Amino acid sequence: MTHRVSIIGSGNAGLTAAYHFTKHGADVCLYGSPGFDQPLQDIEQRGGIEALGDFNEVELTFAGFEPIDKISRDLGETLAYADILVLPVPSFAQEPLFIDMLPHLRDGQVIMLMPGNYGSLVLNRIKHEQGYGQLDITFVDAISIPWATRIVGPAQLAILGMKEFLPVAAFPATRTQEAINALKEVMPLPLTPLKNVIEAGLENINFGGHPLLTTLNMGLLENFDGQFNYYKDCCSVSTAKAAAVMEKERLAIGELLGLTLKPELDAMNALYGMDCKTVYEVNRTSETHGKLNSAPNSASNRYITEDAAYLLVPCYELAQLTGVEAPMITACLHIDNAYNDTDYFTTGRTLKKMGLDNLSAQEIMDFVA
Repeated sequence: MTHRVSIIGSGNAGLTAAYHFTKHGADVCLYGSPGFDQPLQDIEQRGGIEALGDFNEVELTFAGFEPIDKISRDLGETLAYADILVLPVPSFAQEPLFIDMLPHLRDGQVIMLMPGNYGSLVLNRIKHEQGYGQLDITFVDAISIPWATRIVGPAQLAILGMKEFLPVAAFPATRTQEAINALKEVMPLPLTPLKNVIEAGLENINFGGHPLLTTLNMGLLENFDGQFNYYKDCCSVSTAKAAAVMEKERLAIGELLGLTLKPELDAMNALYGMDCKTVYEVNRTSETHGKLNSAPNSASNRYITEDAAYLLVPCYELAQLTGVEAPMITACLHIDNAYNDTDYFTTGRTLKKMGLDNLSAQEIMDFVA
């Protein structure tokens, strides 16, 4: 039996999902939002998506060519195609996309956000505010996308590697295993359950490495146009020490929420099949992350605009709620605010935007259960 999946989003992760889900045996409908039509045109002109076997003299994984069952510019048509809907889009795109999706959704559909970044809670709030409270859909937050991947040409991918497994949680958490059972038919890697979507947000492995290392290295990244191997060159002995302090803050927040979070070192070793002794060693030696130079070259890169706004801000608010001292998280956000002349404390993904304001820590954990 062939399983169907609709992918909403035609960026790096969207094209990779369309290619790899198809390679895994699923029928795929790939949707691109208005203004993002070029990737769809490229696929139509080439007749499918190619994953390269090598790029810039670097050997890559999952090489091949796959035709895509359906390319769509019609959201209603895309949502009617399948009961499994995957949104591999930046966090800031989740809300406007979902508002457009709401009139076309039907009971029983599963919406998987990659990465989740607490998005299921925001979308659940929107569902009720928009008058669709009776719509019976299941939200799933993944800690990240499965791949390290880049679009490097027209309908052409460089897939640098894939995680060994992908931790996920559903909202509500009572549906996590049911959602995994549905999603595993199309996903090319195992899905493992987390306790709830709060844990899924706190377990996103971009939490420490991306915003903090980018912030600490901004002068060099901007002045040299990001011409670095990000993980190897931006992680030093001293920046790793700063990241370790931020990691302790994350773990303390989880503990006071009743969660046993996996330390970053353990998570990276497990996800990428490594046996490193320190996070510094992970960054300096990971083959998956060290294949290409792809460092940020400005403070407007998603390592800050997404990972600070949608990962650090929720952690800051949960720290405030639980009474955890979080000076490194707070300092990183203040610096990023200065870099981008903004206030992520209000524009980022706050508890209010998740529909969790005025709730205690225990009430939040009960709500997501």
